[in-house]
Amino acid sequence: MKLNVNKKIIIGITCAVLLFAAGAFLFIGNRNNTPKYKVEKVAKGDIRATVTATGTMNAVVTVLVGTQVSGTIKSLYVDFNSPVKKGQILAQIDPATFHAQVEQARANLLLAKANVEKSEAALVDAGRTMERNRVLFARNLIARSDLDTSETNNQSAKAQLSASKAQVEQARAALDFAETNLKYTKIISPVDGTVISRNVDVGQTVAASFQTPTLFNIAQDLTKMQIDTNVDEADIGKIKVDQPVEFSVDAYPDTTFRGKVAEVRNAPTTIQNVVTYDVVVKVDNPDLKLKPGMTANVSIILADKKEVLRIPNAALRYRPAERGKEGQPQKGPGVWVLENRRPERVSVTIGITDGNYTEILSGDLKEGNEVIVEETGSGKKSSTPPIGPGFIR
Repeated sequence: MKLNVNKKIIIGITCAVLLFAAGAFLFIGNRNNTPKYKVEKVAKGDIRATVTATGTMNAVVTVLVGTQVSGTIKSLYVDFNSPVKKGQILAQIDPATFHAQVEQARANLLLAKANVEKSEAALVDAGRTMERNRVLFARNLIARSDLDTSETNNQSAKAQLSASKAQVEQARAALDFAETNLKYTKIISPVDGTVISRNVDVGQTVAASFQTPTLFNIAQDLTKMQIDTNVDEADIGKIKVDQPVEFSVDAYPDTTFRGKVAEVRNAPTTIQNVVTYDVVVKVDNPDLKLKPGMTANVSIILADKKEVLRIPNAALRYRPAERGKEGQPQKGPGVWVLENRRPERVSVTIGITDGNYTEILSGDLKEGNEVIVEETGSGKKSSTPPIGPGFIR
């Protein structure tokens, strides 16, 4: 009897130990499966919404200076970076051939004038003969055919005089043309500016037969520059004239330059199915640091707000893992906060974003509240649907 009592005691103790071990195992397992969350506080700060793009520095006005006549470059009077004035001679094409053409045209004009005088004399003689034959015919001293011939000769002399006068005008036009070509042997600057490119050397032959060759590129005013940027079609609707711009160039990586949007061009550029638009940014360049052809990394400022309530963008993308498969997601932006150690959704109205933080316009969030940005404790991963963080208001 005593042995049976001892067995029962041993069995009871064993069961109690097993129950305690099972309870401890379940408690530890449940504690290990409890999700842990990474949170960040809602705080005030600055947000700047921008559109980034790359572009090329250019002079506002660049004039391509060419030649309208063919010939050999005899002299050059400017070089790269030379400042020039409107009307200044840049180069001289050998004028010898054109001088000869002018003299020939002038001689042809003198000949044409002499032919006019000869035609006038012939007309006077033909008129006298016609009048004499009329008197003789009236006296029946000559035949009718002789009178007709003299009248025809008089008309021919008048026509020849008109033709000779026309030849004078033709010769005068040829002289003007030759003198114009001679004038074009001097390559003249059409504007005030700076020579940024010279494409010829002394002794080089230029031909203007089919296409006017470019001899010089002149930037009219390098203290005023522009950036031609390529903005993606997804962002072009946000760009407006007079928006402020900040940009940098590789030559001065620590310097931030500023400008303004001057023009949004409607002509699209399509490269490999990517559509972009040219946005022109005007820039002041008083110290001439910026040079044509430089690559500019541009940030067009859409909105700039100071000390606004903001949250990290990761908070807008977060969704609890255990709720990711339940029901339809709520519409509109929202964040998740911890209530009694469980995530609860809070709907918010958002404003501008800078890619890292988003402005909170309204909602049940206050400065200092903690929002969930990531789930780190459980083996499950949080669901982060690819929803954009914000929009411009």
